[in-house]
Amino acid sequence: MAKKSHSIISRLSCWLHRYCCHMKLNMAEDDDYMSDVFINVQEDIRPGLPMLRQIREARRKEEKQQEANLKNRQKSLKEEEQERRDVGLKNALGCENKGFALLQKMGYKSGQALGKSGDGIVEPIPLNVKTGKSGLGHEALLKRKAEEKLESYRRKIHMKNQAEEKAAEQFRMRLKSKQDEMKLEGDLRRSQRACQQLDTQKNIQVPREAWYWLRLEETEEEEEEEKEQDEDEYTSEDLSVLEKLQILTSYLREEHLYCIWCGTAYEDKEDLSSNCPGPTSADHD
Repeated sequence: MAKKSHSIISRLSCWLHRYCCHMKLNMAEDDDYMSDVFINVQEDIRPGLPMLRQIREARRKEEKQQEANLKNRQKSLKEEEQERRDVGLKNALGCENKGFALLQKMGYKSGQALGKSGDGIVEPIPLNVKTGKSGLGHEALLKRKAEEKLESYRRKIHMKNQAEEKAAEQFRMRLKSKQDEMKLEGDLRRSQRACQQLDTQKNIQVPREAWYWLRLEETEEEEEEEKEQDEDEYTSEDLSVLEKLQILTSYLREEHLYCIWCGTAYEDKEDLSSNCPGPTSADHD
């Protein structure tokens, strides 16, 4: 039985060996040696793999050389001064310092504020080292110029805002003046229209002044007579709209007992004075 099993195993191993050889021959025939499989072969640099002894030694020597260069590097004068200054500022003054010894003889204790009443500084005045090449006071000058520039910018903005506010106020005043002028012209036309109607009711054919009526048909003779009038006598063009309105409303109140703002013709002067608020538009607001 053992001999039979041993012969089966040997046959299987022989068959497996032949099969592997056959597969290798097929792969060798099928592969193209100019393909990417054989050209783009990269070195396996996965971490943890053993390195060659020469590479390890070279890297170790390079690191030692860098450490030696750092230790033996000569420090510059500024670096040495900075190190000494930092060490000196970190350590408090001791009794070997003459100034500190004098302060102790005068009753000063470490950590105590300066001054007779103890309201002075506790920490020493900080040391500010100037590293730039500019002269003394240059930073203060730059700061002052920056402040002056900022102040000038603020003044310009303030003046611009004032100019805009002034322009807006002038525009409002012009608009209000225009509205007031249009209102006065409207009141004058109403007064002229009312004067013409009331004068016509009283059979007055010619107005007291030419501009008392809204429209007046003048003859050629009247035009010539008006041209011949003395130059010293004022005409209607010399009067403003407000003056014309005041004159005409006074005429309507005296001659016809009429108020254009009330829109009423009163019976007598007593009725007019007692029931009409006043001779102006403001009195009727």
